[in-house]
Amino acid sequence: MPHDHAHDHIGPGHNHTQADHLHSHMPEQTAAEDLQALAEQFINGFREASDKTSYLRLTGIPFEIETAGGPPLKLVDVEMTTGWQVGTASPAFGSRDLSYLPLPGDLVAERTNLHFVYVSLKERRDIDLREILQPKVEGYTAP
Repeated sequence: MPHDHAHDHIGPGHNHTQADHLHSHMPEQTAAEDLQALAEQFINGFREASDKTSYLRLTGIPFEIETAGGPPLKLVDVEMTTGWQVGTASPAFGSRDLSYLPLPGDLVAERTNLHFVYVSLKERRDIDLREILQPKVEGYTAP
């Protein structure tokens, strides 16, 4: 829960016990982990759902998106891609070459991405699942 008053913090994840300040402060990394967990659960649920349209409705995915001054965009496709990162590459220090490091087999992990395809007569917009889930993670407050 955001707040705009000053107080001392004693490290990430600390709790306050004053009656006027009953909430926990969680580290920023937790939000990213929560977003990843939500995305994984959404993708697993979507894969298993026998009625994909009902699943999308239950999870609050919009079937139409308003645009600024243009016609609304309609959801027409849900696309899933799976990839495996088998190595890393980055610019090498002091060189024009890449520094390449293949990953050992036990570090290669599957990644699945999901995005929604919205269209109108004038526009196509691909929206990543994480973009839709992000406000749900930011707006979550523990009971």
